Amino acid sequence: MGYQKILVALDRSPQSEIVFDSALEIAKEFGAALMVFHCLPIETPAMTPYANLYGEELIDFAQAIHQRLEEETQQVQQWLRECFQKASEREVPTELDYKVGDAGPWICEMASTWGADLIVLGRRGRRGLAEMFLGSVSNYVIHHASCSVLVVQGVSG
Repeated sequence: MGYQKILVALDRSPQSEIVFDSALEIAKEFGAALMVFHCLPIETPAMTPYANLYGEELIDFAQAIHQRLEEETQQVQQWLRECFQKASEREVPTELDYKVGDAGPWICEMASTWGADLIVLGRRGRRGLAEMFLGSVSNYVIHHASCSVLVVQGVSG
């Protein structure tokens, strides 16, 4: 079984380098193209503290959120360019993309749209209540992806 298109989903956690290296190795071995994908999470703070914001306070809050998203976007673009450079050095054809929102659905959508036949992603090892309340991107992708999924186990610590 060979792979033609591999989507690697990275989250900028300490294990992302391991996940990326795994995907890069598989892409190199099969002569596959690589899509390096990141999803900027939407922070959804409890709205109670902001329920009484009006006028200028609300505008200031919205501007602060917009500025933070712009800064994070620039950081992500630079980080993705570094991934691209590393893949280029290994002579693996690579594309980059990022979206803002919930990672699980975006990973599945990107894989389907791009025509990936393998998704490579990591997991943080959450279990029990932590997984139930915080969710699990890898669990979502395993159950909703239209192609094979390789989950690289999280590192301890």
